[in-house]
Amino acid sequence: MSDQIKFIMDSLNKEPFRKNYNLITFDSLEPMQLLQVLSDVLAEIDPKQLVDIREEMPEQTAKRMLSLLGILKYKPSGNATDMSTFRQGLVIGSKPVIYPVLHWLLQRTNELKKRAYLARFLIKLEVPSEFLQDETVADTNKQYEELMEAFKTLHKEYEQLKISGFSTAEIRKDISAMEEEKDQLIKRVEHLKKRVETAQNHQWMLKIARQLRVEKEREEYLAQQKQEQKNQINEINTEINQLIEKKMMRNEPIEGKLSLYRQQASIISRKKEAKAEELQEAKEKLASLEREASVKRNQTREFDGTEVLKGDEFKRYVNKLRSKSTVFKKKHQIIAELKAEFGLLQRTEELLKQRHENIQQQLQTMEEKKGISGYSYTQEELERVSALKSEVDEMKGRTLDDMSEMVKKLYSLVSEKKSALASVIKELRQLRQKYQELTQECDEKKSQYDSCAAGLESNRSKLEQEVRRLREECLQEESRYHYTNCMIKNLEVQLRRATDEMKAYISSDQQEKRKAIREQYTKNTAEQENLGKKLREKQKVIRESHGPNMKQAKMWRDLEQLMECKKQCFLKQQSQTSIGQVIQEGGEDRLIL
Repeated sequence: MSDQIKFIMDSLNKEPFRKNYNLITFDSLEPMQLLQVLSDVLAEIDPKQLVDIREEMPEQTAKRMLSLLGILKYKPSGNATDMSTFRQGLVIGSKPVIYPVLHWLLQRTNELKKRAYLARFLIKLEVPSEFLQDETVADTNKQYEELMEAFKTLHKEYEQLKISGFSTAEIRKDISAMEEEKDQLIKRVEHLKKRVETAQNHQWMLKIARQLRVEKEREEYLAQQKQEQKNQINEINTEINQLIEKKMMRNEPIEGKLSLYRQQASIISRKKEAKAEELQEAKEKLASLEREASVKRNQTREFDGTEVLKGDEFKRYVNKLRSKSTVFKKKHQIIAELKAEFGLLQRTEELLKQRHENIQQQLQTMEEKKGISGYSYTQEELERVSALKSEVDEMKGRTLDDMSEMVKKLYSLVSEKKSALASVIKELRQLRQKYQELTQECDEKKSQYDSCAAGLESNRSKLEQEVRRLREECLQEESRYHYTNCMIKNLEVQLRRATDEMKAYISSDQQEKRKAIREQYTKNTAEQENLGKKLREKQKVIRESHGPNMKQAKMWRDLEQLMECKKQCFLKQQSQTSIGQVIQEGGEDRLIL
């Protein structure tokens, strides 16, 4: 326990608290002061906790601290009974409760700061399921969950960036390496310029190279524009497909799923065609590059007369071959990816066909249950006939007689199908009328339900407010009860001590009377007075003997100086030539020349 208190005191004396406590002052803190210290430590972890507890109710203080300790995942030792004792001790500022909390908080302040910061954004707000039935509330809750997941992802990326930061030494090393590489490139460019200037027609060659570079840049710009146009066409096609799907789902609810799968199959076929076009374009581009290379070789042969590669020219030729090999590998990889995607699209098409057959069987079963067997087949026939008609319209080179004959056949086929579907359409109209009646009845029931639910909801909200108010009153009364109970216990302890003291004081037993605090204090006072008397007498003796003692000390110092002088004279006499005679008489030295 002493180590714990020492650690708490040292931590509070440092930044950012700077309390300047020692063991005595810290141990003598009142409960309210100790609670304020705990509140200040919590405020360092979460700035929202910066509160003067003198301006706050005790139950509010306990509720605020317990809420934050729960978020920080502090677990006091013990069972449920100890938990109630912990809450009670937190209310009254008990040292056995506050000290472990302070020790735990001060040991991991940085970690708890991060946890408190994340808790502001990651504690999920629970919404009752009945409120989630509202579309607006459900959409808002879904957006709230998506934002929470996005925050988690961004925070993880931020932590990874903090861990994987580059040091200053590494950056300086990279800069120096790039500067060296820059110098080498400058030297290489100057060397190449000197070599080109010695060649014949170097200006013409530079002009041709410049034109080639401009044309390549223009080609890249056109290719980029082409790709952007393709992306716009694809986006427009996607929007068209979505609109078609919505229209088909709105107009044909029975065949909504089937139409969706057909639309997906058409989209996949378009993707296959687009990939095939890209492959063809890549092949054409490769062929054009090969033709361009052959033309350049012919021009070079005509310019020089012979094509002999030596030295640096051969190295450049090898570098060109390597670059072309790299391009070829990239194109080959693109072709392999296109083939793999083509295989994947084929497999997707097979799966969609299989799923279409299963749905077709389910649709036939439903038609038999509804009594409209053959409806989907008839619908497919109509679609097939309409598709055949569109294909016939697009065909070219047919004569007018063939077209008219085909139109007659189509009209006859359509009339036959219409006559076959007349009964089915009649039944469908009846079903639609019945559906409208049921829809109207459902709307009426729904309005009745909404009004009833609104009344119940208002009553429920009132009851919830009343329950919340009663709970708060209960908590306040419980807190007041615990506080009063603790004060009563403290007063009982003080009263018991006062009673024991009075009994010991008035007791006739001398041993019992010696145990009394008054007797102990009287004894200690007498001992201190005797000690003070002895010290005063000693001081008086010292004062009286101070003068003679100082005089004797001065005499000893003078004697010491005299002896030192004699010593120096003797040493000087021994070192010099004898010029006289020294005679000692009466304790004095006399020099006779």
